[in-house]
Amino acid sequence: MSDNYEDMTVAELKVILKERDLPVSGKKADLIERLSQSAEEEDLEEVEEAVEESSEDDFEEDDNWDDDEDWDEEEEEGHVAKQKPVLSEEMKVALELRSEQKKKTPSFRRTEWFRYKRLSRSGWRAPHGMDSKQRRNYKYRSSLVRVGHGKVSAARGLHPSGFKEVMVQNTTDLDVIDPETEAARVGRSVGGRKREQIYSRADELGIRVLNRRRDV
Repeated sequence: MSDNYEDMTVAELKVILKERDLPVSGKKADLIERLSQSAEEEDLEEVEEAVEESSEDDFEEDDNWDDDEDWDEEEEEGHVAKQKPVLSEEMKVALELRSEQKKKTPSFRRTEWFRYKRLSRSGWRAPHGMDSKQRRNYKYRSSLVRVGHGKVSAARGLHPSGFKEVMVQNTTDLDVIDPETEAARVGRSVGGRKREQIYSRADELGIRVLNRRRDV
């Protein structure tokens, strides 16, 4: 199908994109890629629907399964429900507003990040130098961190879920956490055995662990 797209004009490609409710911006290569991805997703959905229908048919035909058997115990085992914070209406509004503001915030890049691989991995740094194009705010350079990019002060420092993060290194650190407003984040240097103990203790206290590993 992608070969047929290559033979079409940009105008014809945009007509097809509009029919599928897809964006029409970009070059011809972008339009073709967008259409190809859409076609692959449609094929995948058809395959999934066919698999679901076949599995339902197999389930109906199989009359030998025991209704009294707890066949779903293995699936429920190991599942940990995510605790929700107790938030006021004002805080919920602040979190929603911060989320909307974050969508419009540009990505801040370090000076010459595209030239050196080590700089692309590092965080943002304020540009210096009399001739720095980024410091002089040239449009073709990345954006500068400014006061105007700040978010809602009421929700500042909070996790997207609404919890206040508390760093945890051992099980005793969990005793000072308020499960309704605070959540635990296990330190990166904590080993697997101690991490498992922290998870168990957090489950007992009803504390949410933000960076929980499912393999532990």
